[in-house]
Amino acid sequence: MAIADDLKKTLTDPTPLYFAAGTADLAVQQAKKVPELIEQLRAEAPARIEAVKNTDPKAVQEAVTAKVAEVFGAIDPKKIGETAQDLALRGVGVAAEYAVRAKETYDKVAEHGEQAVRAWRGEVSEEIVDIAVVVEPRPEPTPEAQAEPAAEAAAEERPAAKKPAARKSTAKKAVVTADDAS
Repeated sequence: MAIADDLKKTLTDPTPLYFAAGTADLAVQQAKKVPELIEQLRAEAPARIEAVKNTDPKAVQEAVTAKVAEVFGAIDPKKIGETAQDLALRGVGVAAEYAVRAKETYDKVAEHGEQAVRAWRGEVSEEIVDIAVVVEPRPEPTPEAQAEPAAEAAAEERPAAKKPAARKSTAKKAVVTADDAS
């Protein structure tokens, strides 16, 4: 039965759908920024191309050679085993950290998707109300309908009927004195 319960929970959980809606909404928001980025790249591209053209290839080669020599010079064959073990432990820690971050991000995007779905539903319902008003305009008040509020106002001005007074209880209450309370 546990498998059936897990399956039922999985199929009825709306979080993945909200995640998809949130992802789609965020993608649309980011896509709206693309034209601005393209214009920025168009403006910066000539300067960057000129910088690359003016760079001396021999200077780049010397800088890379110096960096490679520095890295290989720092390697100690005796410490390679310790370093490998240390890197493996760090890798496990980093993987766990990324798993936590992934879950947090998933939850944030799902929450964003839920809000987006609510907004979409709200916008749709507002559009339906607007369409209904256009299709079915409000009826104009007739003289009879105008007379009804006046009659209701006159009825409200009349004093309300008095309610009968509450009956007193016939049961005697025990009197507590200061000596009995202690």
